[in-house]
Amino acid sequence: MNSTKPPLHLYVADSSGTYGEEQMPENSFSAIGDALEAADRLSPVPESIAAELVEGKRYPSPEYDVQPVVIHIGEGIYREKLVISRPNVTFLGEDRERTVIVFGHGANEIEEDGEKRGTFRTASVRVDAPDFTAKHVTFQNDAGFGHTVGQAIALYVDGDRCFFEDCALLASQDTLFTAPLPLDPVKPNGKGPGEHKPRIRGRHLFYRCFLQGDVDFIFGSGTAYFEECTVFSKMPGDRRPPESPEEEAIYGYVTAASTHPGFPYGYVLHRCKLTGDCPKGTVYLGRPWKEYAKTVFIECELGEHIHPLGWHDWGKTHGNFYYGEYASTGPGASPETRAPFSHQLTEEEAREYTMDRVLEGWKPLGIGL
Repeated sequence: MNSTKPPLHLYVADSSGTYGEEQMPENSFSAIGDALEAADRLSPVPESIAAELVEGKRYPSPEYDVQPVVIHIGEGIYREKLVISRPNVTFLGEDRERTVIVFGHGANEIEEDGEKRGTFRTASVRVDAPDFTAKHVTFQNDAGFGHTVGQAIALYVDGDRCFFEDCALLASQDTLFTAPLPLDPVKPNGKGPGEHKPRIRGRHLFYRCFLQGDVDFIFGSGTAYFEECTVFSKMPGDRRPPESPEEEAIYGYVTAASTHPGFPYGYVLHRCKLTGDCPKGTVYLGRPWKEYAKTVFIECELGEHIHPLGWHDWGKTHGNFYYGEYASTGPGASPETRAPFSHQLTEEEAREYTMDRVLEGWKPLGIGL
């Protein structure tokens, strides 16, 4: 962010009325949504900038001169469904394990119009503006397992230069969506919040975060870099997943990128640890949601739950999507058995996937990388 204005500090705590060990300061609220409304009231976004954001985003996003808002969130469970629509907002939690934003919408639930909610209206938190930051917060969707409630997004990120440090993302199917949407034609009755918006690229950085899910739980078309994260494949419930072939049980896919053809990078996981409670060899590193998916794992530790093939083609044309690994370790690292359409990168090729290259020079202030 590049604002000339000092930050506006707001405070949120649960019903106990305290923030940490101290009494709540001025500008205090019991709900995060109330704090977001207060930010717009106390420091409105200039009309010209608001109109530009409504009309559509640009890449790279301008650094808007909008007063930064820092929302300090005390320990508690906040059952709220939130949308962040102004630039330069920071969620600063007190403790990742005990500062939890959670909601429970699933895609298969029937709405008042008699139709299913659909994937992209399930998000517990949707970021719809550039320069959002979150630290020490859990984002959760507790609707249930995907094979019963459908997709259930915990965090939907649709903005450039969005940064998450020491956060947890918890759900089942489709935990994290990194916008934009794929380049499919707009559906006449499209229900997603981005359905009728331009598909604009965004850069997202996840640093030392914990991500949990089962099927396609990191998905979308954005450019996202995961640095030193823990990625946990959760056993998805009480029955054999419907997508399992007859000869084996498959319990999940870590990624399902839908990278646009013109985007140079999709997902890069660097020095991440992949773990879980699924049986040996029952989880794939990724499959292409759309034809030109791009996903690369660099120096990651892979648990035994990773399938020997590593990657699934989901019936897409070989040569369009790109899947690669470099220097994987752990019991799930198996270069000799990987799917023939995937790539084992050379050291020189791996250098193309540094954070600086992938995020095109953007790095949040204060991060020691």
